[in-house]
Order: sequence, then structure tokens, then C-alpha cells
Amino acid sequence: MNLTAVVLVIVAAILIGAFGLRLSRTTSDFYVASRSVSPLWNASAIGGEYLSGASFLGIAGLILTHGADMLWLPVGWTGGYLVLLVLVSAPLRRSGAYTLPDFAEARLESMSVRRSASVLVVLIGWLYLMPQFQSAGLVLRTITGAPVWVGGLVVALVVAVNVLSGGMRSITFVQAFQYWLKLTALAVPVFFLLAAWQGGGAPAELDPAWAQPLTGDDEYGLYSTYSLILATFLGTMGLPHVLVRFYTNPDGRAARRTTLMVLGLLGAFYLLPSVYGWLGRLYTPGLDRPDTVVLTLPGEMIGGTLGDLLTALVTAGAFAAFLSTSSGLTVSVAGVIAQDLLKGGVREFRIATLMAVSVPLALALWARALAIADVVGLAFAVAASSFCPLLVLGIWWRRLTSTGALAGLFAGGGLASAAVLAQILGGPYGGLLGALVSQPAAWTVPIAFLVMVLVSLATPGRVPKGVATIMVRLHTPENLRLDRGDWRPRG
Repeated sequence: MNLTAVVLVIVAAILIGAFGLRLSRTTSDFYVASRSVSPLWNASAIGGEYLSGASFLGIAGLILTHGADMLWLPVGWTGGYLVLLVLVSAPLRRSGAYTLPDFAEARLESMSVRRSASVLVVLIGWLYLMPQFQSAGLVLRTITGAPVWVGGLVVALVVAVNVLSGGMRSITFVQAFQYWLKLTALAVPVFFLLAAWQGGGAPAELDPAWAQPLTGDDEYGLYSTYSLILATFLGTMGLPHVLVRFYTNPDGRAARRTTLMVLGLLGAFYLLPSVYGWLGRLYTPGLDRPDTVVLTLPGEMIGGTLGDLLTALVTAGAFAAFLSTSSGLTVSVAGVIAQDLLKGGVREFRIATLMAVSVPLALALWARALAIADVVGLAFAVAASSFCPLLVLGIWWRRLTSTGALAGLFAGGGLASAAVLAQILGGPYGGLLGALVSQPAAWTVPIAFLVMVLVSLATPGRVPKGVATIMVRLHTPENLRLDRGDWRPRG
């Protein structure tokens, strides 16, 4: 039954993607869906790609293991869109770019900054894709006993087929469908699980240290919590697969409406994994892999045919999470590879797609497995330490220079990437070093901002010549235009 659910999700993704193929003909269709996606469709698609395996499985597993301290993850991942709404979404859409490196080049008139941004987009995308493939293998092994590598390979193949077929327009339809599937897959079982909890006498005995934040044995728990908050709040605006969706809106106003809708959709979803983590602490506290608690609870608490049906439903939702997030990441990474390494056409985009999925699949099979939400949190730290200062200063500070931006990207992005590699390849570490490496945002984000500002102030001659023009373009509402030297309403 669980395998049937997985097959149905895969078939649905391929069929919906094939529908998008009928509408995808131009390069603009493949990269940004011809900038014609409505706010509701776009918000659903963003929810579909943003709610990864870390959201569907990882949050519940971390809450089961670490308790209330992990509630900051869903809060931060949702609140990040508020920062995105206020500071970035509309100006970014008005930039007219296809990708983040496009924006970096247009704003700073520097190919060096563009190439550095391209490298970071690919690194963040691969870092985010790797745990999706690993978790897909974990889920498929849990329900079928298949080797771990099979699940990752299945997800990689389905994503490649969808992206190769229709690019961004195709993926938009698939991801919008998958958001609502994921919400249903978590929401429906919750009602039955809470009924079973109530029918069993509503047990509520929990370790006080688990239920209260910052009461564990971690000496650096306060630092880790603040660093996690900083990474999740600021990392959202630096995620390439999220930002590329704002290029698909018709205008800046639609981009803001999309962001508001995303806040509501994410808020509704993130109420649910916390319930699974809490119930898991009551009923399955000794799981070998806490990431599987969402898949395990229906069978443990309900059992029988109904338990099997609910397990099949959450399994389908989990695979939808892997497929939708992997699709968005693949589109953003492939877009950058095609634009900056190849010639930028549809054929090159398809070649880049194969490159975008093959490397993280190989890493997923080779690297040691970590909790999926931990790895995704590290990707947020890299994004917050690189693209967040580039976007905030690039949009709102006209004195940012190409030299300052380049230095900040190397300092913040480089230090955060080094911490991530150390954690994945050599961790976990203990003491203060362990806290700094596992949660680097608290020190790498300030360094990135400080370096960008100080180096820019020291190199005033490197301010782009066209900065006045691009700043007007970023901040001019679409219903106004500059006509003969004065502002007046359009039309």
C-alpha cells in the first residue's frame, strides 16, 4: 500500500509536468514561466518547493529528540518570508533578472561578482539537494526494505524528467499540486492521531527539560538558538530556488501578494509537524531514526487497515516533499549553469539539468547521513551569510561597490561553507567549536555585512556607473513612470 502511494505520487508528478510541456516553448518559459504566474499559483508552488523533507519529516524528528528548542525552526522558516516581503520581493522582481547572478551583474556591473554568485548558487543548491535524496532513500527503505540508494535515484530521475520536459512552467504546476498534497497528508492523519491520544486517556507526561526551551545540558544552547534564528530568518531571502520564483510574477505588486499568501500557507502547514514530534515523544521516544516518526506514528497509535491507509498517505506526502523541493532546486541550479557555463538556450538548460541532479545524488550516496533538518539548516546559514547581505545592501545601499560585494561573498559565504564542510565531513564536534561549526550564522552573517560595508567605503571608485538608473528601476512602482522628468500615474 505504501509503495502504491509512492508510485501514484510519481505518476501524478510526471503527468502534471507533461501538461506543462504543452505550454513551454520559449527560453523564457523554461527559466521564469514567461513571468505570467498568478500570485495564488506562485504561492502554492513556493510552498510546494519550500516545504522540503526537512519540513515534512525533519522538524518532527528534531522536536521528538530535542524538544521545544526546535520550535524555532518552523517559526524562522515562516518568518523569513516577512523579511523577504519587506526588503526584497518587489525590487527583485523589478530587476528583470532570470537568476541571482543576473541580478548581481546588473546591480554591480561586474562579471567577477556574477561568477562568485553563480558558484554559491550551485553550492547551496547541491547542499540542499543532498539531504532530499538521502531522505528519499530512508523513506523507501522504511516502507519496502530497498537499499538506501534506490529512493534517491528514483527522486533524481523523476525530477530530471519533469525539468527536462517543461522547465519552470512545468515545475510550477507540479509544485502547486504537491503543496496541497503535503498539507493534506499531514493534516488528515493528525485528526485520527489526536483522537487515538484522547481515547487512550490523553497521556501527557513529558520530561520538563524537553518541554521547556534552553533547559537541556547543552552549554552553548543559547548561542545555538540565536544562531539558528538568524540563519532561518535571513537565509530565506538567500535561497536561489525561492528567489527564482519571484521572477515569474508579472510585476512587483504581484510578488508582494505572492509573499503574503506564502506566509499564510506556510503558517498553516507548520502547525502540524510539531504535533507529530510531541506525539512521537509520548509513543515512540526510542526511534533509531527520529526522522521517521511521521511515518511510524499511524501504525503505532492506530494500527490495522486505517493505520496502513494513513501511513500510505504520509508516505505519499513525504515523496511529494522530496520531489517538489528537488524540482525547484534543480531549476535554479540548472538555470545558473546554463546561463554562466553554457550558452543559455533550451538545449543548454536541459544539459545543465542533468549536471544539477547528478552531483548531489553522488554526494548523497557518499557523504555520511545527518538529520535532514540539520543539513538544510546549514544551507540556510550559507545563504544568510552570502546572498542576504548582497541583496539587502544591493537593493537599499547605493554605495555598495563590486569590490565590497566580492569581498563579502568570499568572507561570509566562504566561512559558512567551510563550517558546513567541516560539520558534514568531520563532525560532530564538542564544546564551543562544535557550537560555532554546527550553527555558524551568528558569526558569519555579521562578518559578511561588515566586510561588504567596510570594503565598499574603502573603494568608492568602484561604485557602478549606472547605479542611479538601476536603483530607480528597483524602487519605482509599476503604476508610475518617469515621463519628461516628472512622475505621473501610468495611463
